[in-house]
Amino acid sequence: MFVHAAQTMGYFTAVLDPDANSPAGRVSHRHIQTDYTDPAGLQQLAACSAAITTEFENVPAPALRELAKLRPVSPGADAVAIAQDRAAEKAHFVACGVPCAPYAVIETAAQLEDAALRNVLPGILKTSRLGYDGKGQVRVKDVEALRSAWQGLKQVPCVLEKMLPLELECSVIVARGRDGQMVNFPVQRNLHREGILAVTEVYEGHLPADLQQQAVTAARAIAEGVNYVGVLCVEFFVLQDGSLVVNEMAPRPHNSGHYTLDACDQSQFDLQVRTLAGLPLAQPRQHSAAIMLNLLGDVWLDANNTLRMPDWAAVLALPGTHLHLYGKTEARTARKMGHLNVTGTSPAHVREVALKAAAILGIDAF
Repeated sequence: MFVHAAQTMGYFTAVLDPDANSPAGRVSHRHIQTDYTDPAGLQQLAACSAAITTEFENVPAPALRELAKLRPVSPGADAVAIAQDRAAEKAHFVACGVPCAPYAVIETAAQLEDAALRNVLPGILKTSRLGYDGKGQVRVKDVEALRSAWQGLKQVPCVLEKMLPLELECSVIVARGRDGQMVNFPVQRNLHREGILAVTEVYEGHLPADLQQQAVTAARAIAEGVNYVGVLCVEFFVLQDGSLVVNEMAPRPHNSGHYTLDACDQSQFDLQVRTLAGLPLAQPRQHSAAIMLNLLGDVWLDANNTLRMPDWAAVLALPGTHLHLYGKTEARTARKMGHLNVTGTSPAHVREVALKAAAILGIDAF
């Protein structure tokens, strides 16, 4: 989607991706098929590029540092490194003055015996690195369960987060240029299932105005705190008492911002191009109420786990539906294959259409 946005604005694009069937590689002007850390591949990318970005936060930060010696890179390696390590991420939030859930870092067996851990239980034990979409996470209710969970996670460095009374989840996407100019999209209300984003809703009245302002202020502080350049998504928990705590950040365009492709005068990918190219940032305007349905590989599987083609004709017969498929060659359970945006003039109508589309696709109502 970034490649399409860049090409629409007249830019030539190159993609470095080890996957021969990389969707971005297949539509780009050039596909460098090699590992993210391959020195020759990085040199090729730098040689044919004026500026470099990433849409995947697990690209090794050292690779971005090497590229930054040759070309402007955004987001920077320091910001990506923070997002790759939950302990560093929590410390960054605290340094920025943004509340997060009480937590403890666990790197050794001795730390499991710290009496202070009882203040963070019951909680969720998360691997510090390479955890996403609910992976690398275990709920623990007491110290005994914590010990067992840490063993199950191969004793890698982890962060224990206290479980809080959750009411809902939301996120904010900001874009910040090299000159410090920053803009943001409206706050998105999100529904996760099995740790994966399922539904995003963005329309007037979907969240209290004061809560939205708190979230925007916090997201901007987090971006400023690391001198961020690029598009950044910050995810939050809203607790039952109405308070806001930050969950995590993603240094890239985000699934919860895909509605911007059809509901705003600029998409998150347009802003990613602008930050990378050093173009002015204009505050985006949402012109339509919107709901985004995440389309996982499950939609292509029937009750017997047999592949089938979803009834796109029935879905697209509904007013205000916009289908975006990513060109992935194999549908698998829980794999993100695309998304469906539903737009309209009224939240009630958009919700009605989105629920009809969900029923056709076998997605649970929300």
